[in-house]
Amino acid sequence: MTVPVLDYALTTAPLDAEQRRAVGWAGREGIGDCGRLFYYYRLTRDDRLLFGGYDAVYRFASRDGDVDRHGRATYDVLARHLVETFPALAGVGVTHAWGGVIDTCTRFCAFYGTALRGRVAYASGYTGLGVAATRFAADVGLDLLDGADTERTRPAMVRERPLPFPPEPARWIGIETTRRSMRRADATGRPNRWLRALDRVGLGFDS
Repeated sequence: MTVPVLDYALTTAPLDAEQRRAVGWAGREGIGDCGRLFYYYRLTRDDRLLFGGYDAVYRFASRDGDVDRHGRATYDVLARHLVETFPALAGVGVTHAWGGVIDTCTRFCAFYGTALRGRVAYASGYTGLGVAATRFAADVGLDLLDGADTERTRPAMVRERPLPFPPEPARWIGIETTRRSMRRADATGRPNRWLRALDRVGLGFDS
């Protein structure tokens, strides 16, 4: 039902007051863009810019070891896109970079259920969108354990499960085709036939 996807981020050196003014970031709002392969960024307490996302990586047969082997190439992409997003920070240095695994399902948002004859509730497949959603998932899980019919258990996203991923090599081919199609759609503003077909069967962010 889920596959491991590698997500990467980096942080800059602390920004000085002039750099903060140059980018016009007076507060500490967390930001995420609207791309299919999206970025997220925020300022840390010591005024570093944390910049991550975009180049989510799936490895054949769900292998998730040796994160940094791919990470070095992705860090270059992140650093380049950071400057494209914030040209005033062209000279800022990157001090930290790291990667980790997120769980992804075919509908790109969490699914819910119970196991062990209804004694355990679970939520999985967050696709990196779990921080804000885990409190909701906890409430859903408690309702499911109680067998309660509530406004949290009625939505289709709780009652229905995503389609499972196919076996390899179809899994890798499908995920890579989707990633490349999403990158092209972000560049052109138009989804191709593959993305439109996925949307019709309820797969992906646009479903």
